[in-house]
Amino acid sequence: MQPMRRVISNVRKFSTLSLRDLLVALGPTVALVIIACVAAWLLVDPAPPRKVVLATGQENSAYEEFGRQYAKALAKNDIKVTLVPSLGSQDNLQRLVDGKVDIAFVQSGSTNETQAQHRGLVSLGSLFTEPVWLFLRDSVKVDNLTQLRGLRINLGPEGTGVPRLFKQVLDVNGVEPNELKISALENTPATMALLDGSIDGLVFSSAPEAPLIQMLLQTPGIKLFDFTQAEAYTRRLPFLTHVVLPRGIVDLGRDIPARDYQLIAPTATLVARDDLHPALIDLFVQAATDIHGGAGWFQQQGQFPTPRYSEIPVAHEAARFYRDGPPFLQRYMRFWLANLFERMWVVLVPLLALLIPLSKVVPPVYVWRIRSRVYRWYGQLRAVEQELEAHRGEEAVLPNLLRRLDDIERRVNQTSVPLAFADQLYELRSHINFVRQRVRAAAGA
Repeated sequence: MQPMRRVISNVRKFSTLSLRDLLVALGPTVALVIIACVAAWLLVDPAPPRKVVLATGQENSAYEEFGRQYAKALAKNDIKVTLVPSLGSQDNLQRLVDGKVDIAFVQSGSTNETQAQHRGLVSLGSLFTEPVWLFLRDSVKVDNLTQLRGLRINLGPEGTGVPRLFKQVLDVNGVEPNELKISALENTPATMALLDGSIDGLVFSSAPEAPLIQMLLQTPGIKLFDFTQAEAYTRRLPFLTHVVLPRGIVDLGRDIPARDYQLIAPTATLVARDDLHPALIDLFVQAATDIHGGAGWFQQQGQFPTPRYSEIPVAHEAARFYRDGPPFLQRYMRFWLANLFERMWVVLVPLLALLIPLSKVVPPVYVWRIRSRVYRWYGQLRAVEQELEAHRGEEAVLPNLLRRLDDIERRVNQTSVPLAFADQLYELRSHINFVRQRVRAAAGA
């Protein structure tokens, strides 16, 4: 066992490379590279946050239901979506501007491109159509919106976006809002008021999945207004589209509704602040494709989500998704692993910027460390020579100088340097012998 250890020790001593000195020489370089990479990782391309706040809508609204679906979809990638109820589109828009939420459902026609850019808002795409549902009691005889004058109509709170929308619809009919008895109840209280006769009608703008829409479409004594001039509305108000509620779509067995209804519809848009992390934009657009990509009452398979039908500029990441599909790595990896590799490209820039100049520094530092082991003994030799000169003729000090030289030589023999520097070690030993000869010559004299 002892001979084997001796062999290993000799191999280590007479190696062509000193691993310890190489590591010491590389240490500052590696530290600088790590610091630069960490700084780039955190500052240049920070990791996406694990929490995001989504503003939805009123109780029993389609926005509320879809918000739950988005929260469930992003939870699969360990992203917590906090749902914040609101009055509706206008309220959501204001919360985005105030920075209280990161992303929200906003109805088309709620703003314009100039305002959206000024407020720092971007669209992630249009999700679905939100028909304007005007429900009236059967006793109310209305075939044209001009006949709403004097009736008690609920448009909901200002934050819902419906008042702004329906007032534009009234305006193209030449009807002033003050000619109606407008109330501002929220969806659920307004529905109860319609059923008990406290109001004559109410206006919703929502996807058909909303529970209150489903209920009112099947409630006896309640009828849906038919926008027979729907195509004309879309020409006068470009943010609206013409959709048809097909006969029997609610209940084929009971033939509800008993005929086709022409409706006008803005679109629901997923809107975010422009500082939302790009990776989260990708996740939300992918979730939107899963949630809204199927066929529905007013849409064909794959029609939504889409970058069209929105006056708000579409985010670059969302536009890229609609053009090219999901990012390449996310097609084959989980979100966080794909995001890790995508961010690695940012780290390569400072890494290359540092490695090129620092690679020229490491070799000289390594050489200096090896040579310093040899050079430091020259200081000891010089000290012996100076003492020899200082005590010339004093023979009592000479044995002590010889012992010091023997000690230096012994310690030099224990010094290990790579084979490439062995010539310097042998040269040092010859110089030690040279000084020893001078001391002996002085003793002989």
